[in-house]
This record gives sequence, structure tokens and C-alpha cells, in this order.
Amino acid sequence: MTAALEIAGLDRFFGGLPAVRGVDLSVQPGERRLLLGPNGAGKTTLFNLIAGDLPPTKGAIRLFGEDVTKLKPNQRTHRGMGRTYQIITLFPRDTLVHNVALSLLGLRRDRFDPFGAFRARREVFERARDTLERVGLGAMAERRVAETSYGERRRLEIAMALAQAPRLLLLDEPLAGLSLDERIDVKGVLDAIPRDVTIVMIEHDMDVALAFADRITVMQRGEVVVEGSRAEVVADPKTREVYLGH
Repeated sequence: MTAALEIAGLDRFFGGLPAVRGVDLSVQPGERRLLLGPNGAGKTTLFNLIAGDLPPTKGAIRLFGEDVTKLKPNQRTHRGMGRTYQIITLFPRDTLVHNVALSLLGLRRDRFDPFGAFRARREVFERARDTLERVGLGAMAERRVAETSYGERRRLEIAMALAQAPRLLLLDEPLAGLSLDERIDVKGVLDAIPRDVTIVMIEHDMDVALAFADRITVMQRGEVVVEGSRAEVVADPKTREVYLGH
């Protein structure tokens, strides 16, 4: 079976300092993969490399069998890659539905038409509303982002990624900074994503990792140090040493 995501010998150096070093990773279609590790382990840098926000110093990235190493982020999006970010980036003065519609507009060939015609594109807004319903925000479609809670903004960001119908979804700490109730809401959204979408997620909470992941990859100092099933990762003494600190 062709992997959804295949990484081979990936390096990224900033000056002489390695942020990611010698990473090999294979994620199968439909898999839920968790990236764990302490701050500074290289997880977000790895995401930036996969998404095309950073070029690698060395190595290759394949998406569903296609080499995308030299492709720009928008080209990777057109090939089925979606992403959320650790720091939420939204348009706070616009409505939720407008934010999702803007994310869809970026995929359209006619995106450079005059902005005045944008709201008339009924199919874009219908798709945006449908996606907001999927994440439990349908009733808030016309509310401005500035009037929403942090947890609702997290769900909005996931909606913007899902609206683009990704085959591979990269989630960078979608539960970070959420209250218990907000975490439950977002976890419900993630659990409802069908298995035709492969998910790779960065998370610090071991309990979340064990509940969500099919396989777990633990990183430290830019390298993969443990990888396996949930049971294998928990049993590996390196996990306690690296992730738990003792």
C-alpha cells in the first residue's frame, strides 16, 4: 500500500544547528499518528517542512506516492494536504463563514476575480456553512470571530482545513490552551473525521495520545527516538526518559 506520507532522511539546519535531523517517517492512509516530545524537539519544524513552509536542507517528502519536496505550500494543498497551526491565524473582524469561505477561495482558479463578486459565489458559502455544521459551529456562522471563545476559534481553524477536503491533515496542538469542556468539544470534532482523511497531530498530553493515536512517534532534539504502537511506546524506557523526564 502506498503511504499517505513518506519522509526519508529529512534534515533542516538553521546555520549550523540541526532543528530536524535524519527523520524517516511512514504514515499509512487513514492512520492517526501522534508526534510527541518536549518543547524544542523539532515537531513544529517537521510540520513546516511537510507543509512546505520551510525547505529541507536534505531529504525527501512524498505525499501519496508523489514527491512534493520542492512544491510550494499551495501546490501541496491542491494535492490533498491540509494544516492547522499552533498559533491561530484568523480574520477576527470577519464572520466565521467568511473565514471558511476565504480558505476555499484560495483553491479556486477564479480567486483573482474582483472581491465584490465573491459573496455571490453561492456554492463557496454553502460548502463553508456545511463545514461549520460538521464542527458544531453552524449556528454561529454569521458571528464575528472576535466574538467567539478560544475553543470555538480552534474548531473554526479545523473547519477551514476540512473545507479544503484534505486527504492528509496536519494538526499542530489543536487542544493546547483549551478548558476541559473545550477539549471535549474539539476531541469530538477530531473523532468524527472519517478515516479517508489521514491525520498527523502534535500533542503534549500523553492521555490524549493514547486515546487518539494508532501509532506514536516521539522526537527529541530533532530526531525520532521512539516509534510504535501505543503499547510499544508506553513500554519503551526511552519514552519515560525523553517525554516524562525520568
